[in-house]
Amino acid sequence: MTAGDRGTAHRVGILIFDDVKLLDVAGPSEVFSAANSLGAAYELVLCSPGGGHVESSTGMRIPADADAFDDLWFETFLVAGGDALPTSPIGAEMLSAVCRLSEHASRVSSICTGAFILAAAGLLDGRRATTHWKHTRTLGRSFPKVSVEPDAIFVKDGSFYSSAGVTAGIDLTLALLEEDHGAELARSVAQDLVVFLQRPGGQSQFSPSLRGPRPQTPALRTVFNEVAADPAGDHSIPRLAARANVSPRHLTRLFQSEVGMTPAKYVELIRLDAAKSMLNAGHSVTSTAERAGFGSSESLRRAFVDHVGIPPRTYQQRFRSARLRTTVTHEAQPHADHL
Repeated sequence: MTAGDRGTAHRVGILIFDDVKLLDVAGPSEVFSAANSLGAAYELVLCSPGGGHVESSTGMRIPADADAFDDLWFETFLVAGGDALPTSPIGAEMLSAVCRLSEHASRVSSICTGAFILAAAGLLDGRRATTHWKHTRTLGRSFPKVSVEPDAIFVKDGSFYSSAGVTAGIDLTLALLEEDHGAELARSVAQDLVVFLQRPGGQSQFSPSLRGPRPQTPALRTVFNEVAADPAGDHSIPRLAARANVSPRHLTRLFQSEVGMTPAKYVELIRLDAAKSMLNAGHSVTSTAERAGFGSSESLRRAFVDHVGIPPRTYQQRFRSARLRTTVTHEAQPHADHL
């Protein structure tokens, strides 16, 4: 395609493939479509290696508009994600297609685990990037030249962008829309789709505080079990060391080598997970702070702001169970008649 053939529409290409995450494709597509209804001019092209239809993560078939190896040109090129990408080799055909389509794009972005494709192609070397919180550690280990930002909803590094898991592709696309057309149009699209224009907080609010394999050392497994069984208990380093039958210094070394953190940090994160569960179940912030072992509401608030990016009350309002939200809504309904 020559420059004279491109027309005035902003061409957006999305790379799709078998087992692609459906929402990684549909979310950005809806943003661009809604923008078009409000006066923007985006031309969306779905391309696959070979040009055939693909079967998405839900089993739904997605027809491709073009072969990724055709003579294509995009101003914005998006690479969707898929569940297998963090653990499976990425084929040479896929990498070739990504490199080819990225070469002339003004901006290149991954959605969710699509970051693994860009990283495998070497396009994220020396750049900052993010992906779904479940896979940020894997991305960092597999591609040490990539500077992974695990808590980011999306990251911009030059002309390369990456987003966190699934719906974060909508956040990223709204940011791209704002770059192209300004905040007013992006805000109108966000309102139309009933989503945040800029989501508060980072990925930490959606992820467990601790993840990864259990330690190999029996002494550490004993400590893990005791802390998990009673997060609010006395878990000072001397007491933990006594339970593990090792010295406090040796216990600290074991934690650093096998867990990558101090015993105190581990205990704090266990308590944070316990606090999240209590808040989700409807406990007050004060009660949660005491029962989870933080001692005071202020200590709990500091831990939430440090690790989650939002205060515990905000977290509770966002993630308490649907049953509790329904109960509150029903209880408040009679008062709404007086508004």
